Amino acid sequence: MKKQLNLPAPLIPEYIDPYSDFGFKHYFGNKDLLIDFLNSIFKGHKVIRSLEYGNLEHRGPKHAYRKTLFDLYCTGENGEKFIVEMQKAKPLYFKDRSIFYTAALIQEQGISVKSGWDYLLTEVYLVAVMDFCFDDTPKDRYFHHIMLMDTYTKKPFYSKLAYIFIEMPKFRKRIHELKTLQDKWLFMLNNLNAMDQIPVSLMNREEFVKLYTIAKIGSLNQNEMTEYQRRLKVERDNFSIGEAYKLEGKLEGRLEGKIEIASKLKAEGMTITKIAQITGFSVSKISDL
Repeated sequence: MKKQLNLPAPLIPEYIDPYSDFGFKHYFGNKDLLIDFLNSIFKGHKVIRSLEYGNLEHRGPKHAYRKTLFDLYCTGENGEKFIVEMQKAKPLYFKDRSIFYTAALIQEQGISVKSGWDYLLTEVYLVAVMDFCFDDTPKDRYFHHIMLMDTYTKKPFYSKLAYIFIEMPKFRKRIHELKTLQDKWLFMLNNLNAMDQIPVSLMNREEFVKLYTIAKIGSLNQNEMTEYQRRLKVERDNFSIGEAYKLEGKLEGRLEGKIEIASKLKAEGMTITKIAQITGFSVSKISDL
């Protein structure tokens, strides 16, 4: 008779992961939450009062140009453009990708304008909340506000293009250490899955109560639950397929084998960024397969 193993039951998450594609859009598809979060990030340097969600797919002036797919894209009341991302895994060439994304929004401003256009551009911002860290940043700095500057004077050269990167694994503040609205937002995102209830000190803000209320998987309606389970299955399948092909690639150890793996993953609908992570190929090489 075989001996039975008393294995622990798999943990069933109670809260929706904000770094998942479904969770990110579930939370920040709520305009009030997104505006409050962005205002906490800009800390008064920019005040956002209203937003309109935009098309997540952008293509250059010709159909053959490479498409740009945003996680979340919106426009402010003064025409300023925001790309907002939650990144769970570390993509290859993440900084290059960020530049490419903002370049698409800058370049499109010159399409179909009159010959007398004076090149006046609207503001473009990329905000990335990352569940990983860069390799070349200080260990104690999790918030990075990047813009073009004069390297001699150290003064901003152009303030209408900016990148904000937040390395969440470095954010370790506890509830009694939270001072700013930004602190509180990052704490909520970092600790949703560990909360039995919303901390008393955060209950006086309507947005945090709303965030906590919609965070529970049990709060989803039937249609939302169906979509949640569908997205979860896609993520699990992609992970499983990726691990299998990664192992296969290691066993084969040949370039031809890795190309074949990349082609199969692409045919099965996995994102180019994820394939690049698995195979080590560049995004452009995978696009050309």
